[in-house]
Amino acid sequence: MQLYFWGTRGSLPYSNRPEAIRKKIKTALRLAVQHKLQEEAEIDTFIDTHLPFDIKASYGCNTSCVEISGGSEFVICDAGSGLRDFGNHVMQKTAKPPQIFNIFISHLHWDHIHGFPFFVPAFIPGNTVNIYGCHAQLENAFVQQQEPPHFPLPLTSMGADIRFHLLEPEKIYEVANFKVTAARQSHPGNSYGYAFCKDGKKVVYSTDSEHQEESEKDDYYFLEFAKNADVLIFDAQYNLVDHFSAKRSWGHSCNIVAVELAVRAKAKRLCLFHNEHTVDDHQLEKFLGDTRRYLSFYDQDSTLHIDLAYDGLNINLTPNTDYPPEVY
Repeated sequence: MQLYFWGTRGSLPYSNRPEAIRKKIKTALRLAVQHKLQEEAEIDTFIDTHLPFDIKASYGCNTSCVEISGGSEFVICDAGSGLRDFGNHVMQKTAKPPQIFNIFISHLHWDHIHGFPFFVPAFIPGNTVNIYGCHAQLENAFVQQQEPPHFPLPLTSMGADIRFHLLEPEKIYEVANFKVTAARQSHPGNSYGYAFCKDGKKVVYSTDSEHQEESEKDDYYFLEFAKNADVLIFDAQYNLVDHFSAKRSWGHSCNIVAVELAVRAKAKRLCLFHNEHTVDDHQLEKFLGDTRRYLSFYDQDSTLHIDLAYDGLNINLTPNTDYPPEVY
């Protein structure tokens, strides 16, 4: 099983401003002068080993879209603006139909579906696009998104066979050789997390989910849902203050709650996700550092690995058929 993050921002795409890029360049050049680089190989080594991630790269601009590969067909979580880049990649690498795409939608807010009208494989006759979700309005939301005055081309103009499938939470489904289950989450209008199991590995995709005081209970539903996850993708858009005060009830969580729930659920790897769209790469880098420091305070013996998801993050999970984790 392999994960590729095509979009990781929350609510809106992020724009890298010219002044931010200039600041990165100045910092990199200032550090490079100290090393007196001469050869091309020296430059590559310097970039790889001496520059922090927020200087040499970016946490990305696209909204939610995560590819889970290793099954018999394409599997995608959410259709944010990252879906466009995924579609373009598919067209360049494996454009010939028929192709089957399975898209699991957490909820129907715009930032989780607005990439679909730009998903080129959906325009190709012979392709099949299965859209899964737990909201009764699933199909209607996609249809309305492409009706006037919102978009020039209706959904019916797309040449692929587009099918909508309503799922029931806590029921196990088999899609593209993955065992998949959904769990209802706290978010305005409801959202749904998904657990994917295959070859003894478990990935939990849980975005747009708020965890308040009830999450401290021993029988909190999420602990079982995320239990023993090899990768837990978790909405950590806010800091602790926003989560419990200014933006309470907005339907998102924070990095502190993410750490505590991941440790309690015995997850192996935590990916902070749905990154705040108003903060830059430097602020996100600090956010990641603060989160890792909190883990060392919360549980000194924890082996939890923490990432902050970025566009282009690739995680490869080695199959383990000896001890397959249970789905929810």
